[in-house]
Amino acid sequence: MKLLKVSALAVTAAVALSACGGGRNGGPVSPARPSTKAKLSILEPRNGQVIHGSTVHLSLRLVGARIVIPTTTHIVPTQGHIHVYLDNRIVSMNYRPTGVIRNVKPGNHLLQAEFVASDHLPWNPRVIQAVTFEVKR
Repeated sequence: MKLLKVSALAVTAAVALSACGGGRNGGPVSPARPSTKAKLSILEPRNGQVIHGSTVHLSLRLVGARIVIPTTTHIVPTQGHIHVYLDNRIVSMNYRPTGVIRNVKPGNHLLQAEFVASDHLPWNPRVIQAVTFEVKR
């Protein structure tokens, strides 16, 4: 039953995020923002996964674009990087499709990964995915 509630939360969060098309801090994305055909998937952690310990391994798949290190205002639809949020707080800006989040407290968590443009702002529409998972010690 607990896993069902966590899964329902993930679906609700993902639908709400994709429907609102929000920008920074959940605000609207300007219609003037560029778009991309990139697709992002969270491979790890899996939705509903129970993780033992306090370290969460992150694995993403980005299709149709590549992750680049330089930050610039010259926006290219096939280039950007990943913002990773844990429980609605940014925890990293990833320049590779893998990572580690350390010192995660026990309990249920929402993880979001968003492919953003080189200027750190979201695409229109946003390229964002979400999963929920539980940490146990």
